[in-house]
Amino acid sequence: RSSQQGADGGDGSPSSAAAETPSSEDFSLSLLDTNLPAEAETELRSFIAKRLTKGALFEGMGNVASVGLSIPEYKVGCYYCRFRQENLLEMATLESDDNAPEYVVCFLGGSEKEDTFRLELDKYIQSLKINLGLEQKTLETYVNPYLRSWFENAVCPIQRVVQLLQEKLAFLLHAALSYTPVEVKNADERTEKDISRFLAAASLQGLVQEGTMTSLCIAMTEEQHKSMIIDCSGPQPQLHNAGSNRFCEDWMHTFVNGAEGGNPFIFRQILENFKLKAIQDINNLKRFIRQAEMNHYALFKCYMFLKNCGSGDILLKIVKVEHAEMPEARNVVTVLEEFMRE
Repeated sequence: RSSQQGADGGDGSPSSAAAETPSSEDFSLSLLDTNLPAEAETELRSFIAKRLTKGALFEGMGNVASVGLSIPEYKVGCYYCRFRQENLLEMATLESDDNAPEYVVCFLGGSEKEDTFRLELDKYIQSLKINLGLEQKTLETYVNPYLRSWFENAVCPIQRVVQLLQEKLAFLLHAALSYTPVEVKNADERTEKDISRFLAAASLQGLVQEGTMTSLCIAMTEEQHKSMIIDCSGPQPQLHNAGSNRFCEDWMHTFVNGAEGGNPFIFRQILENFKLKAIQDINNLKRFIRQAEMNHYALFKCYMFLKNCGSGDILLKIVKVEHAEMPEARNVVTVLEEFMRE
């Protein structure tokens, strides 16, 4: 049991700093801040305590689960993450201080759809770790407002970007897929961050090979010499050096139509589907290219696929970079480029 009473940023846990699974005697939970009614807070604390006892909470990695709370009287989605303060983490390593307090932050939403935002919420907690201080002043001025704005800051940016750009969203989707650098001018800080988060969520980073991504970024920068610019000085954002294709325009309509429901989780799901379809198209094209190395009919299939998929311009760039070291495949790509130009 920790001798000093630390607490959490939500519903919290000072627990032993040791990596072993804590038994029920090893930790206590004390509350730092919540906006839940007392009864629901007790139920949530009990849920977190069980998870801690089972060793189901790993440092810095968020989880999402369904939790039954009496208020409101149905199950809610709960994102929860265990962490230790950044500077205390270093101290604990140096001094082997087993009494360093740990925290558990819980964010509750209407369903388990928080899972689609788990990476964003993990980053949100990272920022909290660095700035967390137990002094009352820090809690009131920084920690409490930061915790209360989690939904606005981590979940809503995609929705806000859709509402800001409307039909021009196709250009942003194209920039994300093609690794085109984007500059935002004359915008407030929140809008800049929103667009940056949208691009990070829409890019295929982690889904295509890392070397491919680096080469694509270099190729796109060299090819265009200019970033795409979003100028927010007027009532409507103006875009310069922007490109688009049929694939991105089709998905833009899906986003704009989704705006009628006003549910931010829907936008994230649409974005995941958009990326999934792009990856499927890349894999299909790669398969056709492998077949086309030995078969002229397959080469024609490649060409028809590129013509009809709506994003042939981007797909061709991606496979060109990936097949740069493979002579047979590179020849196929060169032929396809000629056909597409004609």
